[in-house]
Amino acid sequence: MYLNALGHFHPKNVIDNAFLASLGIGTTDEWITDRVGIHARHTVLPLSYIKETKNADPRAAIEAAEMSNAETGAEAAKLALERAGLKPSDIGMVVCGGCSPDECIPAEANRVAEVLDIDAPCLDISSACSSFCAQLHMLDSMRPERLPNFVLVVNPENSTRVVDYNDRSSCVLWGDGSSAAIISPREKGPWRITHTLLRGDPSGADKVKVPRHGYFTQQGAAVQTFAIKRTGEVFGDLEKRFLELNPTKSRRGLTFVGHQANLRMLEVVKSRCEIEDNRHIYNVDRRGNTGAAGAPSVISERWGQAELGEAIAVCVVGSGLTWAGALLEKA
Repeated sequence: MYLNALGHFHPKNVIDNAFLASLGIGTTDEWITDRVGIHARHTVLPLSYIKETKNADPRAAIEAAEMSNAETGAEAAKLALERAGLKPSDIGMVVCGGCSPDECIPAEANRVAEVLDIDAPCLDISSACSSFCAQLHMLDSMRPERLPNFVLVVNPENSTRVVDYNDRSSCVLWGDGSSAAIISPREKGPWRITHTLLRGDPSGADKVKVPRHGYFTQQGAAVQTFAIKRTGEVFGDLEKRFLELNPTKSRRGLTFVGHQANLRMLEVVKSRCEIEDNRHIYNVDRRGNTGAAGAPSVISERWGQAELGEAIAVCVVGSGLTWAGALLEKA
């Protein structure tokens, strides 16, 4: 399976730490930076709406949002298509998934395809923040001859609409962003997907939730422990597979891209797994937690750059509880 291109999109409105401090919820730039390492994040909501209402009714946020999931997802897809040298008509399937879809039905993938004028089968594969690698795992598990030449995988994430801006523990985390990947079982791209994995523990399903018409909630300490442990496990598994496939190469050739939950969590994983500073890339410090779009957007922002290295271990965790990974190697 090949990764032919990635694209990303972040809405124009920026929530910096000074703005959050101005809401009068007992937070400061120093408090936020010390705990999560995030300085700014994007939102589809007008800043005036957040300032005036603190998102008192998440249902109203759908109306207040300046862009829908389909629109932000389509913007990321346009960049991916441009990078791959493809047109919407070249796409034979659309897959979407993430944390907070706009509708129960139709599938989010249908809405993205509608905006892009793509005529192809569409479906959602959602596993919260781990959706991107779960989608790659499912596609990689399918019979190649049953897949079209190009599959568009989109993660449209606009979760600031389900954030309570009176809750300083959660509102400092979330930002909006979308990613899009073009995958092919036969058309060679710059990256090969050489290994994927997907695991879960449904007994932890209540630890991270977004109820319908409600706010994001999580059991913070338990989720942090889970994220650190499982991210490290995924990296270890992908590193082992990388060395098995490349016995003459060093582990230093592997770049770590984790779920962009918060920078402090990622730093603990980096330390425990003994990952060198220049082999850890991220964007959570200036984008916030953009859910399933986080890890792929890190790669997309550096698309074509030497900083990505020769191989990438994408290690993600999400509600469910679920954890997943993908090993990408230069083709």
